[in-house]
Amino acid sequence: MAPILSVDRVTKYFAGLAALKEVSFELRQGGIYGLIGPNGAGKTTLLSIVAGALRPTAGSVIFQDRRLSGAKSFRAVRAGIVRTHQIPRPFRALSVLANISVGSRFGLHAQRSASGTRDERRILEWVGLAHVAYIPAATLSVGDQKRLELARALAARPKLLLCDEVCSGLTESETLSVLRLLREIQQAGTTILYVEHNLKAIMSVCDHVIVMNYGRKLAEGSPEAMQNDPAVIEAYIGRTAGT
Repeated sequence: MAPILSVDRVTKYFAGLAALKEVSFELRQGGIYGLIGPNGAGKTTLLSIVAGALRPTAGSVIFQDRRLSGAKSFRAVRAGIVRTHQIPRPFRALSVLANISVGSRFGLHAQRSASGTRDERRILEWVGLAHVAYIPAATLSVGDQKRLELARALAARPKLLLCDEVCSGLTESETLSVLRLLREIQQAGTTILYVEHNLKAIMSVCDHVIVMNYGRKLAEGSPEAMQNDPAVIEAYIGRTAGT
């Protein structure tokens, strides 16, 4: 089976400084892939390139046999790539339900019908926000704003969901709840690329882990293999344990 996403030798420079250096990997349909590495490793930059928010200096991003390198964000969304952000970005003055409507109106299958509204309400039920559907997004707790990020992304009907530290700032119980939700999203057929500093979360939910360091791919493999890889321990796990 052909990969749903191919990242081939992607490089990104900012004012002469390399944030990414020839990063390559593939994602297969239906998996949850973890992307980890120390601060400054290039994880969010890579996500931004896949999502169309940044243009690579070199290399290519192929999604379902379609070259998206340098495409605008809205074209990536229409192709089926949707992201969440580490710091939630709700439309603060709009209600929670109206925020969800933004995703459904501009996603893969733009909907403005009664069936679209039913889908939005179903998504709110799924992520546990139905009880706050009509309140302004600005009034939500951090945990609920994280859920809203996921809900708005789901309303766009992603084939590939890019999650950037969706569990950061959450309590242990909130984290476990979000991880269960990610597994449900994956089981419903969506491929997930998940950036997270919480190694316990990554190792518990991901099928495959990609490790970055200094803008390069350091290693990739099963969670178990990455936890026992000496280079990974030196670059990331060991450094974290020592802080």
